[in-house]
Amino acid sequence: MSRRKWYDYVPHPVVMLFIIIVLAAVMTHVLPAGVYDREVIDGTQRVVPGSYHRVAQAPVSFFGIFKALPAGFVTAAPVVFVVLASGIMFGILEKTGTVENTVGTAIRKLGLQRRYLLVFLLTYLFGLLGVVIGYENNIAMVPIAAVVALALGGDLMLAAGLSVGAITVGFGLSPINPYTVGIGHKIAEMPLFSGAGLRTSLCFLGLTLLAWYNVRYFKKIVADPASSLALNLDTAGFQLSRPLDQYTISRNNALVGSVFLGGIVVMLYCVFEYHWGLAQISAIFILIGIVAGLVSRMSGTELSETALKAVAVVAPGAFMVGYATAIKEVLEIGQINDTISHHLSLLLMGLPTTVSAVGMSMCQSMINLMIPSGSGQALATLPIMIPLGEVLGLTRQTTILAFQIGDGVTNLFNPALGGLIAMLSLCRIPFDRWLRFILPLTGLLLLLAWAFLVVGVWVGYR
Repeated sequence: MSRRKWYDYVPHPVVMLFIIIVLAAVMTHVLPAGVYDREVIDGTQRVVPGSYHRVAQAPVSFFGIFKALPAGFVTAAPVVFVVLASGIMFGILEKTGTVENTVGTAIRKLGLQRRYLLVFLLTYLFGLLGVVIGYENNIAMVPIAAVVALALGGDLMLAAGLSVGAITVGFGLSPINPYTVGIGHKIAEMPLFSGAGLRTSLCFLGLTLLAWYNVRYFKKIVADPASSLALNLDTAGFQLSRPLDQYTISRNNALVGSVFLGGIVVMLYCVFEYHWGLAQISAIFILIGIVAGLVSRMSGTELSETALKAVAVVAPGAFMVGYATAIKEVLEIGQINDTISHHLSLLLMGLPTTVSAVGMSMCQSMINLMIPSGSGQALATLPIMIPLGEVLGLTRQTTILAFQIGDGVTNLFNPALGGLIAMLSLCRIPFDRWLRFILPLTGLLLLLAWAFLVVGVWVGYR
């Protein structure tokens, strides 16, 4: 009998998350409850450094575990609905034939002989979306990557690498990430997005490493289709239905495509100009779907049935988003988030400067598994880490870079990150298979990022 691989022991994502929720509840019985004082500065609530103190223990009971589940859905409601809205929009666009005809025509004109180059360039394109636009804002682009990857002769895992992987790396290492770098610079009272040169180089090399990894995987499955990590996954609605030479873009396809692009442009403008959130983005997705259906002369019945069918497809992913958020709810009820942050910071004291910088990023990685929100984590930990970094001999810029690396890279496999779970579900990729694909790359990215962090220490990065 062949020996079982490590990934054979990875439980189903629902089981995995429940185990994590239970472990979090157990931790509330083991770890002392404690909090930092908070203060409001410029309308933002921040931690007061050095104010950690014990509070009354608040362990989560057996029944409390199950009460945390609906609470998680309430907290994650905006992300849950943006998953449903993007699914409805894509379902209607797919029904009109616009996505299939556009992708088929584009690949027919570019030629399959350039498919490896296209995968390389598409990785940069989706990475750029993560750098500039954000994370959940790009969720509607993921199904398009699935259609493109299959049309090129790849599989759904390649689609996830192209879109989910690139968006996550681009967003996590973005030199202009407002939720991590921006808040960090504000807390540290530094020029906004300063030190962009080193961060830009790290982000570009990170995406280059991912592009190489995607092409390497693509070549592997082309040579041996049985080696695909996406075998037996449902590709209905993503595959091209006819030979490439039969694809053209009709007038209606062009009109529907214009509705989609126009809606996305409006969304992006309002995100940057008026700071739109997920509720407004969801509304735009729904509106794009309805207008696209009307332009294609779909009846009310056909439009409704298409929307409900699309909801059925993305519902498991939407469920997982709320389910994962229960982890955060358990930790907050037990009041051990600050306890964990406090004790991790104490571990860094007395370490050599370069080791403490890398150790700081590792600590942030562990905290990220409990506080997956980049902005929430920045406000909770950077007021502690920045003064600690100065005691350890680190510049403020280096401390913020360590925080960004710890938060950004581990987002690639963080089961508590709703946006990641949502995008994987739109690619129909089970979390255990994603781990098999992404963990080797995550290790390489961490080594690359830590090398940049060490350079930052050596040069006194400012």
